[in-house]
Amino acid sequence: MILRIADCGFNTQKPSAMSHHPTTSGWHVYIVYCRDGTYYTGIAKDPAKRLVEHNSANGGAKYTRSRRPVTLVYVEPAASRSAAAKREYQLKKLPLEKKKLLIGALSAVRSEE
Repeated sequence: MILRIADCGFNTQKPSAMSHHPTTSGWHVYIVYCRDGTYYTGIAKDPAKRLVEHNSANGGAKYTRSRRPVTLVYVEPAASRSAAAKREYQLKKLPLEKKKLLIGALSAVRSEE
């Protein structure tokens, strides 16, 4: 099933395909919600492990260190590291409202399952 989000200009797979099932490359793009209400977008082979790093005292991105705790709100598989980095760049350029639409659409699909 493909969920079309016309206002955002992209497609996303059904969440069951996104959850912790490995892709052929193992790379994922993820978005975390920070305590201060901002979002951080990154790439990782294991988003759940990366989330733990973001919330630990000795890990995570510099941006998230002062915004803990962070919560994983979006995960999307990528075909390769290069594809993940390109998608990360696209997501980082999205206006806040479009990011919220993407995250909200994913949540709506999950609640239907």
